[in-house]
Amino acid sequence: MYEVIQGGVTAAKGFMAAFTAAGIKYKNRPDMAMIYSTVPCRAAGTFTTNLVKAAPVKWDKKQVTGGADAQAVIVNAGVANACTGKEGMDYCAQTAKAAAEALNIKEDSVLVASTGVIGMQLPMERIEARDPGHGPELGDSLESGTEASKAIMTTDTKNKEVAVKVVLGGVPVTIGGMCKGSGMIHPNMCTMLSFVTTDAAISKELLQEALSEDIKDTYNMISVDGDTSTNDTVLLLANGLAGNPEITEKNEDYKAFCEALNYINETLAKKMAGDGEGCTALFEVKIKGAQTKEQAKILAKSVITSSLTKAAIFGHDANWGRILCAMGYSGAEFDPEQVDLYFESAAGSMQIIKDGVAVDYSEEQATKILSEPEVTAIADIKMGTEEAAAGAVTLPLIM
Repeated sequence: MYEVIQGGVTAAKGFMAAFTAAGIKYKNRPDMAMIYSTVPCRAAGTFTTNLVKAAPVKWDKKQVTGGADAQAVIVNAGVANACTGKEGMDYCAQTAKAAAEALNIKEDSVLVASTGVIGMQLPMERIEARDPGHGPELGDSLESGTEASKAIMTTDTKNKEVAVKVVLGGVPVTIGGMCKGSGMIHPNMCTMLSFVTTDAAISKELLQEALSEDIKDTYNMISVDGDTSTNDTVLLLANGLAGNPEITEKNEDYKAFCEALNYINETLAKKMAGDGEGCTALFEVKIKGAQTKEQAKILAKSVITSSLTKAAIFGHDANWGRILCAMGYSGAEFDPEQVDLYFESAAGSMQIIKDGVAVDYSEEQATKILSEPEVTAIADIKMGTEEAAAGAVTLPLIM
């Protein structure tokens, strides 16, 4: 059995947290957080199934599956670093390098996560200038963990954290976590980020299996708005400082660890669902350049059934990231880095993205186009000559 205790990511031995205000998107509030372990950790992770994956997802997945130990996680709130091309990946590397130098750890032991606006590049000069690893905010108190959980909030109305103690092999072990996620983020979709820390000694293979199995009944069972984000990430770090006999097989200790982990993930998932944000909208979607008619239909239907996409159009906002995101989870194959997207109506036509990356467009003109009673989004996936259209009347979404 486990015991629920106060705290979050700093509840377990050896874990510290930091937070700072870098002015990435928000003003006069912390918008960056760091989780740091005094010793290297075994890391496990699960990531978005969306075909369109943000740069931090690609970075973390490579690090976690590559077998490298992890020792720090840097999180920013405000910019998703999704659909940002090579530059976005370079920013992940820059962030890792800056944190590694500040903490005197290996670059490949730094994981990164982002949440916020899709298509915008990170303001690296602000991030590097306000590296949370340098400041007095870095600490192992429960308050440091709480403040870090507040720093990663976007449209969340409250911070989300939880911690438990469980006895493994006669030794007290702690598991703690924090997350963010509630609803839409201008101009795109909800992002679910969850970070879990433990001082348990457990093999990397069993750590990953425990997490992969548990998300099926926790995070994957909640829905706020029906959209699968480009940035969804769950990271689990274990530093072994509790000193329990290392879990290397599926024995009673493993079962107890999984039960405690389930409580953490289930509680965080419920906190996100309970903080859900409502939204609403209306439009037609045309898919061009498809290989087959069926492929075009699947993509078009996926977009018009997305609650967040309809909400964006209803609000006259050029939230093009939601369209690309909905295409990504449709099940139809396409190359997101080849997509061109346009909005058109009686007020005119405008290209929004080219080859999967945002072009320089006028927000004012986009709002004018989207304010018409009939709006069309045209996506050219450049794979063939087939096309299809789907339409939907969108209404305010009541949660």
